[in-house]
Amino acid sequence: MTSGDRRQWWTLPAHQLWLDTESARLLDFGSSLEHPDGGAVWLDNCGKPDLSHPALTYITARMAHVHFLASILGRPGSHGRADRVFEGLLTTLRDSTNGGWFESSADASSPEATKTAYAHAFVVLAAAAATAAGHPNGRELLDNALEIVDQRFWDETYGMCADTWNVDWTELDDYRGINGNMHMVEALLAAADAGAPDVWRSRAVRMCDNVIGWSQKNEYRIPEHFTTDWEPMLEYNSGDTANQFKPYGATVGHGFEWARLLVQASLVADSPRGHDYVAAAASLYDRAAQDGWQPGPTPGFVYTTDWTGQPVVTERLHWVLCEAIAAAATLGRRTGNGRYNKDYREWWDIAADSFIDRVDGSWHHELDADNRPAATVWSGKPDLYHAVQATWISRYAPSSSMLAALRDDTGALSVHNSSSTTEFGLARPIVDSERIW
Repeated sequence: MTSGDRRQWWTLPAHQLWLDTESARLLDFGSSLEHPDGGAVWLDNCGKPDLSHPALTYITARMAHVHFLASILGRPGSHGRADRVFEGLLTTLRDSTNGGWFESSADASSPEATKTAYAHAFVVLAAAAATAAGHPNGRELLDNALEIVDQRFWDETYGMCADTWNVDWTELDDYRGINGNMHMVEALLAAADAGAPDVWRSRAVRMCDNVIGWSQKNEYRIPEHFTTDWEPMLEYNSGDTANQFKPYGATVGHGFEWARLLVQASLVADSPRGHDYVAAAASLYDRAAQDGWQPGPTPGFVYTTDWTGQPVVTERLHWVLCEAIAAAATLGRRTGNGRYNKDYREWWDIAADSFIDRVDGSWHHELDADNRPAATVWSGKPDLYHAVQATWISRYAPSSSMLAALRDDTGALSVHNSSSTTEFGLARPIVDSERIW
């Protein structure tokens, strides 16, 4: 390997320009984002509205999140796009009778509707971005969403969030899961960086500690499904292995995603249990890469494996590759280990060769085992969250959240409310002054 080969891609001006160009291309995708019922529409393969899907709260929140952040970066048009879909979180998707948020616009009239930690995590994330971007209702929505999380989902005994309630909050499902908690960690770190009380950052850290403990007992394959008292259910959904949100086995992309989140959390808080977050992140990353990566003429990451690391669902989902890239960039910048730079380069090559759709736009959300477009798990290209964040996380120095990363890049953000305009300095992470990223 020559000295030129050892250069870290994320430090190269040409690569940073490529990332900026790709994020702009992604943000252009979608001729219309607004669902006629309010919120964001599900986008098909060409970026057209697919009205066979209702407006989904998590899609709405994710699209608002990326466009509010894009507006902070100075992208014309993104603030208006974010405002229009964010309106759905203030109206259609919000349960004005019982509080909280429906899963979709179709749930307002359904007595069988549920309310999940997963959807509420993304409401918190979008509200944090809206607050930082100056939306007049951003802080009110953030405060309300955190109140719902505190009252309905947070379990102080276990230091985790419950998963699913019925629509009027009278019945809590016995199932407990990692997916909603993972996105809650991301959301709570962002909320704290948007000015929410420090208790939310502390709760995010408690969730991280729990996941480290469970993964260490399971060779760093993270259990996804749990009983009410947080005992792992390793055979859960063995008959529904390709479930979009609760698949059987170990989810490769979550290993990478938790690795990234642990590094982010390590920048702002110490582990109450004494865990070394960066070391745990490296172990999760190593396990996900070892189990999930399939080399050969059509390389890529499988969706899930069993508990010995053998592939179960071999389709390649774009979000798994996005999280692998983001984890490689984050750990590479944090540790300086050249292994991450090597992986990062290889995985962006896979994205460019197989996932980036230069004909119809955005990224293919799913490929089969031969890297051909597929729709076994996902149809269409419903949102931009994972792909856009992969470009941004690659582009900016690690921080506790994307809000903090953009704050460090652009300076203080202006936040507006109904009575005043103030300069909003987001809470800065604690960083070792001798560390160079």
